[in-house]
Amino acid sequence: MTPDETKRLAELLADVPGLMKGVDFKDIRRLVELMRESPDIATIEIKGLFGTGAVISRSVMPLGLAPMPLMSPQAVMAPSGATAAAAPPAAAPASTLKEIKSPMVGTFYAAPEPGAEAYVRPGSRVTAGQTVCIVEAMKIMNEIEAEFAGVVREVLAEDATPVEFGQVLFRIDPNG
Repeated sequence: MTPDETKRLAELLADVPGLMKGVDFKDIRRLVELMRESPDIATIEIKGLFGTGAVISRSVMPLGLAPMPLMSPQAVMAPSGATAAAAPPAAAPASTLKEIKSPMVGTFYAAPEPGAEAYVRPGSRVTAGQTVCIVEAMKIMNEIEAEFAGVVREVLAEDATPVEFGQVLFRIDPNG
């Protein structure tokens, strides 16, 4: 982002009602510099009063930093040494399952605090608006909510591990 683009962004954000009280051009410049210095930061979200907000996103992911897919075992070794197919974790075909994806880069937490019971597990029934996990980004704990009701069929992220923007965290069976 050029200095002129940064200044124009700051001017646009200053016009959002209830958003930028106390935030000035220097603050916006620092946020943009932070994004330049930290290639792992793809999005910065600023929340203001009355639900207003703005999102500053990296338009192009730097080379070599494409999101890494989660590795899942395709087969397991049977005690006899033969290869056996892994048991499918989902009761419904994958095409009928809906996905809950990470809205940001951060650290996935399955429970509200260390040692606590996970928000959801495979087989748990969820309702729209129910918290299913936390993604910590820039020392802020962001509760991630289900956008629809259903039964959790797969949890695809491990507790206290990094997640990427758009990474699938859960697969939900809306018909379950």
